[in-house]
Amino acid sequence: MTSPSFFQGWRAGLLWFPDPQMPQAQHEQDGLLVTAREADGIVRIQAIGPYRDLAPQFPDLPVTHWPGLCIAPGFVDLHIHYPQTDVIGSPAEGLLPWLEHYTFPHEKQFSEPAYAHEVTAFFMDELMRHGVTTALCFATAHPESVDVFMAEAQKRQLRMVTGKVLQDRHSPDGLRDTDTALSLRQTEDLIRRWHGVDRLGYAITPRFAPTSSPEQLHGAGEIAHQFPDVWIQSHVAENLDEIRWVSELFPEARSYLDVYDRAGLLRQRSVYAHCIYLDDTDRRRMAEVGATAAVSPTSNLFLGSGFFDYTASDAAGLRYGLASDVGGGTSFSPFHTMHAAYTVARQNVGRPGISLAPEHLWWQHTAGAAAALDLGGKVGNLLPGCEADFVVLNPRATPLLARRTTQTETLAEWLFAMIVLGDERLIAHTVVQGQRVNIGR
Repeated sequence: MTSPSFFQGWRAGLLWFPDPQMPQAQHEQDGLLVTAREADGIVRIQAIGPYRDLAPQFPDLPVTHWPGLCIAPGFVDLHIHYPQTDVIGSPAEGLLPWLEHYTFPHEKQFSEPAYAHEVTAFFMDELMRHGVTTALCFATAHPESVDVFMAEAQKRQLRMVTGKVLQDRHSPDGLRDTDTALSLRQTEDLIRRWHGVDRLGYAITPRFAPTSSPEQLHGAGEIAHQFPDVWIQSHVAENLDEIRWVSELFPEARSYLDVYDRAGLLRQRSVYAHCIYLDDTDRRRMAEVGATAAVSPTSNLFLGSGFFDYTASDAAGLRYGLASDVGGGTSFSPFHTMHAAYTVARQNVGRPGISLAPEHLWWQHTAGAAAALDLGGKVGNLLPGCEADFVVLNPRATPLLARRTTQTETLAEWLFAMIVLGDERLIAHTVVQGQRVNIGR
């Protein structure tokens, strides 16, 4: 049992998803959230509800009161590259030139732990400033980039997942794994060192099919079979030039996705970024095994890659959630990402455009993303049992927001105003494990 001395109350408006599988939010204007540190050391939510109903059940509860603000789940980012923090906003003609001219040269520097540490600290501050409390991150090909990231996340008590990038061909010196067997041993060593430590998780991370030999991909698949509770992350079907390249390199595969499937890298807890040019067979296969699409709309718009097909994905039962994809993505802000996702859905790949509901957009970046990451009931929501990571929204953070949000008549209008007009100024506080994060706002 949890000792009552560890209980803490948080009084403000509340926004959460009563059924985490459904994108239907509940809003309480004057609510109470009760948290406590449990025997395993994790701070979890104990109760949620209207203040008038819940407060009498917790006499002498210390309460932090934020009148006029709203507590909401911390955002979950399904795909982001921490080593690309400093190449965000770099111009290029498309994905492959962008990788060649910006990403690869920059990532070479992450063999130096001191450099990796400086970028990691900035990156995590930036996530917290934007209200992102859980993320699935790429590191680089250097094991040091994983060690530094994990140590920093552990110090901050964050729930983060990352992995050493696997790339043993078609990559420049300084990033290419020159010894495929060694790269796989390094992956196993990092899994044993970090996976499941505190709130950390490991992801087996081929960069994308063209930069891994068949031997490396199949070796990664064998590791995935050996460690069924680790994640798998990579890219698939993002760009037409990339897809043509994959078909030349893997002529035996039915599709780009099939390359990973044949290697044993398609299963539950596998998260594939973009998924723009999948066909219905691919989507059904991902749904069948419980794999996830990380929808990356700002990156896809910026690099001109294409549009995620929400209609076809829903028809196939494909799980998905939102991702910033920094540095191809153009913002750490979940509000910018949600707004871009709305814009992408209106295009809908040649079909009549669909209009994603504001609650659905929010769900894709919180409870829906958590479920897609196989962390439903742990993060991305405010239900009892969830870990105490949340953000505190100020819907009057700017003059325009204040003017617009005070005139909204429905929850959908209120949420949509924040999605369209919001940025990091909306995040009044970020709370991780029941502690307000001091990030120099």
